[in-house]
Amino acid sequence: MAGTVQSPDTRTLLIVYHSLTGGTLQMAHAAAKGAGKTPGLLVRMLRAVDASPDDVLAAQGYLFATPENLAAISGLMKDFFDRTYYPALERINGRPYATLICAGSDGANAARQIERIATGWRLRQVAPTLIVCTHAQTPEAILAPKTIQPSDLAACEDLGEAIGTGLVLGVF
Repeated sequence: MAGTVQSPDTRTLLIVYHSLTGGTLQMAHAAAKGAGKTPGLLVRMLRAVDASPDDVLAAQGYLFATPENLAAISGLMKDFFDRTYYPALERINGRPYATLICAGSDGANAARQIERIATGWRLRQVAPTLIVCTHAQTPEAILAPKTIQPSDLAACEDLGEAIGTGLVLGVF
């Protein structure tokens, strides 16, 4: 953040997201709100298309947020991993991560994809993948703007706060 003076002890949580219909964006914002409650934590929220290898290397923890598209992570989230994977390989080992998925069905395959990528990066999953299912199954419902329920947003906020607190306290 321009003009922000950071202490050498400040930890950074990078939230990388893609959202087409707004559901994943609502989830990522809720997680950022929760993480933002943690003193000593800088929360950086970047669209997948804007996140670079330097952003990945500069963070001490990650939250990946993606919609489930055709039983997989979104193409733009895949592009993010394609662009950042090798430049960060062997340089972020052991860092914590968590995942948010806005799914139309079960989100399980999208979760497995991110877990495989994170395993290759040797990241440490610090919370179970949080999957919010919208049950959108028709073309109209899939493409319609999403509204995530308050209870699901609260779970996203709690996850953000937990990972943020763990980063600052050195638990992860």
